Amino acid sequence: MTLDDALNHQFGYAAFRPLQREIIEATLAGTDVMALLPTGAGKSLCFQLPALVEPGLTLVVSPLIALMKDQVDALEANGIAATFLNSSLDPAEAARRISALDRGRYRLLYVAPERAVMTGFLSGLDRWNLRRIAVDEAHCVSEWGHDFRPEYRQLASLRERFPGVPMLALTATATGRVRDDIVRFLALRSPQRFVASFNRPNLRYAVFEKRDAYAQLLSWCTARAKESGIVYVQSRASAESLAARLSSAGISARPYHAGLSREERSRNQELFIRDDVRVICATIAFGMGIDKPNVRYVVHYDVPKSIEGYYQETGRAGRDGLPSECALFFNDGDAAKQRHFIRLIPDATERQRAGRLLGQMLDFAVMPQCRRAYLLRYFGETEVPDECGNCDNCLHPADRVDGTLAAQKLLSCVYRMREHSGFSSGAQHIVDVLMGKVTEKVRDRGHERLSTFGIGTEFVKNEWLALISELLRSGCLEEDPQYRTLLLTAEGRLALNERRTFTFSKPRVIEKVKKARGRASAIAVASADEGLFEALRHLRKEMADAQDVPAFVIFSDATLRELASAKPATLAAFRQIGGVGDAKLERYGERFVSAIRLAQQEGTP
Repeated sequence: MTLDDALNHQFGYAAFRPLQREIIEATLAGTDVMALLPTGAGKSLCFQLPALVEPGLTLVVSPLIALMKDQVDALEANGIAATFLNSSLDPAEAARRISALDRGRYRLLYVAPERAVMTGFLSGLDRWNLRRIAVDEAHCVSEWGHDFRPEYRQLASLRERFPGVPMLALTATATGRVRDDIVRFLALRSPQRFVASFNRPNLRYAVFEKRDAYAQLLSWCTARAKESGIVYVQSRASAESLAARLSSAGISARPYHAGLSREERSRNQELFIRDDVRVICATIAFGMGIDKPNVRYVVHYDVPKSIEGYYQETGRAGRDGLPSECALFFNDGDAAKQRHFIRLIPDATERQRAGRLLGQMLDFAVMPQCRRAYLLRYFGETEVPDECGNCDNCLHPADRVDGTLAAQKLLSCVYRMREHSGFSSGAQHIVDVLMGKVTEKVRDRGHERLSTFGIGTEFVKNEWLALISELLRSGCLEEDPQYRTLLLTAEGRLALNERRTFTFSKPRVIEKVKKARGRASAIAVASADEGLFEALRHLRKEMADAQDVPAFVIFSDATLRELASAKPATLAAFRQIGGVGDAKLERYGERFVSAIRLAQQEGTP
């Protein structure tokens, strides 16, 4: 069977996505591979398809045992023999699966990294004709990654035990430094490296001014009541309270954080994955390895700690390729809170690193330029358009205003305050002085007596902060990494003396997140029949519940959208839809085609 035949017959796709064929051919040739593909780009296929076209067992190391069953269910729905071994199995069931492995029953075996290096398990691998080792979420091996797990470094022992078995390391998020760590700590041998673009064109990025945050969130979720979403928060208490408030308002929601019992975390995650709960309010403990492809939005209720974390978390939206939304609710209080926590970090090196990462995240939050371009350049991409057409700054560019006189006032104020007090001040205090606010700090430092006190009433606070961001980017100001105070640079003195011209983007004032009614939403997808899509979604849920599997195991939203548009009335036509392989045609074809025919008959006048 050729790769193209296997792709079509088992998975129902006519063509590979970028880099998939190259990665598959490299691992089939027996070469070690390090592959970076963004979430939704088809990483799993890179080890699933090779397992079908050659004999032997593919070992898949996955970090979360809670998701292994869903991954195996999805493979079995496509007619692929796969299983998992983890602590959720009782001894009798585990023994049955090991016996089936001894008989060569399975093509893929999923395990956690801890099990993969156990002596007894390694003895089993000696018997099971091990053909390939796939390490998913391979960035976990690096302490410079955002999900470092020490147990991942033990996987290098697999190379010593099975020197002739090729290893395939996959991740969706990794800087150059993390990619080098993956190669080093997994002991990959002269690996071929494949790095796809980090671009997720179906995701719309937007930042909203955080005012009445809960009202904004409720408005957002209500406008998308039929869709699944993740709300990321910084604290366990926020996860609990938001989930409770949304549920009381009619939005089915559950919390997820490390403080819950293992059973409750698993139950809430299962409810979400199976579409029985629409919203998960979670800390960063939630999400890695989530297979749910129909997450239509991710909201960051609090500012993330790094660009890498933000990218990884937003990447859980739209894995099926359909339009999805990524919203960040942000205000200066969030930034101040994060800086406070960073100041409490005892290790100076780690404190500086955390401050740098947060600074990059804050730049993203306040920037007036294309947000997608910022993300792509952060991860090292060079050929990046200046505008993407699918972020808030590209869709609704902020007004650029003349800030020349304001910049003179601000730079002078920074200079006068330092001259008066002998030390520098933070952005918030500087703005208070410019706007003539007599705060306790202003009185204590005598700054109400400065010539620059109250000379900046023409701008509101956020406008002054936007100008400060512009002056930081231009090098006229710099921020002390430890105390987060602002310093006038040599470049700033020169700009002050030369009366240099400045413009800056006025921040958008957004009272609340508008409801989607009556406007084009990023999650609105063109379909010939929205009613048919909902009918097919209902049928899919009914069938999934009967089989005790998540709905996406039957078909993805992308497949249902295509069905609702093409309306295939025969099994032959149904087989031509993306995501319909031979096994799913036989298992589900009749019921879906019958539902489509019935809908067409009922719609005929």
